[in-house]
Amino acid sequence: MKKLFPLVLVAFVINAGFQCSRAKINATWTATGARETIAILASDEFEGRGTGTEGERKAAAWIAGKFESIGLTPKGDSSWYQTYRNIPRTAMQIHHGDTSSLGMGLAKEITTRNVIAYLDNKAEYTVIIGAHYDHLGYGDENSLWTGEKAIHNGADDNASGVAGMLELAKWLALKPINTTGHNYLFIAFSGEEKGLWGSNYFTKHPTIDLSKAAYMINLDMIGRMNSERALAINGVGTSPEWMKVIPNIKVEDLKIVTSESGTGPSDHTSFYNSNIPALHFFTGQHEDYHKPSDDAAKINYEGLASVVNFIKHLIVVLDNKGQLAFTKTKEEEKAAASDFKVSLGVMPDYLYNERGLRVDGVKEDRPGHKAGLIKGDIIIQLGPYNITDIYAYMEALGKFEKGQTTDCKILRNGEEMTLKVTW
Repeated sequence: MKKLFPLVLVAFVINAGFQCSRAKINATWTATGARETIAILASDEFEGRGTGTEGERKAAAWIAGKFESIGLTPKGDSSWYQTYRNIPRTAMQIHHGDTSSLGMGLAKEITTRNVIAYLDNKAEYTVIIGAHYDHLGYGDENSLWTGEKAIHNGADDNASGVAGMLELAKWLALKPINTTGHNYLFIAFSGEEKGLWGSNYFTKHPTIDLSKAAYMINLDMIGRMNSERALAINGVGTSPEWMKVIPNIKVEDLKIVTSESGTGPSDHTSFYNSNIPALHFFTGQHEDYHKPSDDAAKINYEGLASVVNFIKHLIVVLDNKGQLAFTKTKEEEKAAASDFKVSLGVMPDYLYNERGLRVDGVKEDRPGHKAGLIKGDIIIQLGPYNITDIYAYMEALGKFEKGQTTDCKILRNGEEMTLKVTW
């Protein structure tokens, strides 16, 4: 790439800043729209939107109606829908893990559908914006709920992502300044909770020419922004362009946490595997994840509006970039769950990017809970192994045996202390 002369560079920065200032639509407008969407999708009427159920079909029809009201064009097989059939994996397979066995097994075949809409700006390249709309129904094999059977409404997972996608669709349909350099394809994926079914199917049976895909944005669980205002953006290594622009986008007081890997437990993985630059926007897991308590009342609507606003700025800055260059990412070696003989039973805080592993939740009657670990503790050492991040933590887990007792050094409210863990 040729170097810009200083005056040209200054002009570009000023222009980019002007573009971004025009990218924002009133946050109250966005939050209000998101609140209405989540109230509907996460209501009991849709019965948890289990893949292939009547509740999911109702949700698909509702989303198609919203696309139509926005003024978008159907881009499914012959309507708003892309219908396909698949067979569930067994519950023993890791959630969102191996997709090589999709369509194999003894379970009953499920028919479901993606919902797809298009905004045609007569451009050469198309940006894909997606969010899965399915969830766990009354609680399937991926539920973490141990109580009586109950509807899992999935307000954050992933009515929040669908709400964000619809707010972006409404904004882009208004054709604000410098957003017509790309066309936009909006996809509400089904079957994500079963193992990325919808996105996997779409990339193998696309309804547009994927060689003309500019990049992909995936919104999955963007509704529970924490008090630190942290926003995870995963996949920044999938194109050299991402980190040229993302650090320069300043939206309110968001704390941006990035990771390079193009793979992960959500639909952007299918596009990365198709050599398309892809980002995953995520505000973190929480104690209501995959439980009936993931309800609309717990959504941080102002935080969700901030995520949408950040993406608007990103879209504007990339408007004249055409098709982004794709790069493979170096995947960190992650031990599979089956490789661990032991587990603390804690939920990591994936938005924490300082020294150690911060605990975001502790499962009762597991080694961590029995040792006295609580939410907010930062694990900095297990036995002789320093814990610098989640990968060091997973590597350390592979070193211990059941029944063994070891020291667990933590930081709690800034104070260092040592707990005894019996695996």
